[in-house]
Amino acid sequence: EEWFWPQRDMAVQNPGSILERMSVFLPQGYPESVSSDYLQYQFWDTMQAFSSSLSGTLATQASLKGVGVGNQEATVAAATITWLLRDGTGMLGRILFAWRKGSKLDSEAKKWRLFADVLNDFAMFLEILAPYFPAFFTLIVCTAGIFKSIVGVAGGATRAALTVHQARRDNMADISAKDGSQETLVNLAGLLVSLVLIPLVTDNPILTLSLFFLFTTLHLFANYKAVRSVVMETFNEARLSIVLQQYLTDSRILSPAEANQREPVFFGKNCGFADCFLYLILAALKSHLALKNNNMPFLLGLRNGCVCVCLGPEASVHDEIRALCQAVWLSSMLREQQSKPLPPFISLLNVNTGAFSHLHNAYFLFSFKGHWDMVHESHKLMDKIFSPFLKGVEAAGWDLKRTLLDWDEWRVGGFDTSQEKKSIFV
Repeated sequence: EEWFWPQRDMAVQNPGSILERMSVFLPQGYPESVSSDYLQYQFWDTMQAFSSSLSGTLATQASLKGVGVGNQEATVAAATITWLLRDGTGMLGRILFAWRKGSKLDSEAKKWRLFADVLNDFAMFLEILAPYFPAFFTLIVCTAGIFKSIVGVAGGATRAALTVHQARRDNMADISAKDGSQETLVNLAGLLVSLVLIPLVTDNPILTLSLFFLFTTLHLFANYKAVRSVVMETFNEARLSIVLQQYLTDSRILSPAEANQREPVFFGKNCGFADCFLYLILAALKSHLALKNNNMPFLLGLRNGCVCVCLGPEASVHDEIRALCQAVWLSSMLREQQSKPLPPFISLLNVNTGAFSHLHNAYFLFSFKGHWDMVHESHKLMDKIFSPFLKGVEAAGWDLKRTLLDWDEWRVGGFDTSQEKKSIFV
């Protein structure tokens, strides 16, 4: 950056300069027009695209061999039917996956990005194996087609989510176009290398599998490094849980870079939300939501060991963050209810000061009283710590204008908490 920017005036006068040539593949205004993690992410993304291109060449060769290319006994009709069945099942898989998981791709873009690439490698592995099982060839390639269709949805959607993160001047289209140029260049390089590889691996299954596993290892490593390099400044479930629990431990606010490094990129239990369901559960609303003395635009409840959060239509972004903070804390308390020792982040607190003394006492209250007393205590705790917590995360560089919290679209339209009548409208 220090080398490029002093040359800007020279680049304008001299179209043949290095900066001018690089502008073919970089967004206009780089580096100020993109996020700080752009270059590192694009480097690893280029590495994974190159290795994936080579693996794809091996898989394509195996697929063509499987449908009968080079076999005089194979018919065009049989090959066409196999190809159509593969494409048809892939289309169905694409629709079903987008229906079931589409809303998760924004909030957990890193996980789904990595998942898509792992699944893509597995699909190509199936395509390479398919010719050696001719009786099941159609079934195997159709299964691989379904996997690749899922990869197309997850990979494309998460790429769009990451482009939104990288665009700092409302230049999503420019970043997306230049990303396409970079990928085209990488695929061209992969094509040239593939022209050398194909004669070597033809009729040599051992070398084919060896090269495939080599390229796959490089591909997965580069993908892991790529998603790890992304530093998102917006809260999702995992990042908010990490930042809050660190704050409850020692009152320190993690920066976006620190929290992103701790964020899990593999699927599994999230740090604070293993038992949290952030959507409306009607059964919980009927009998288990804590409505007493509630003056917030959201409702908290407990049902079957889970924390239920129900937003009102007037809930702001700050209200959503507060509701989720309470849910994280309640979820931690639920997991520790039956154990004697204090939770790790409570045992480290200085119990003689401020809100943390209240947190310590609340844990014992939770142990001896009902769950709903704990819900009430969570409101009291947040009344004390949420305002300084919010100021701290804003000062640390977090974006509080929007969140990536995966809320359901149901909203609590109104409720009456009078002694005579209690009702909820959704």
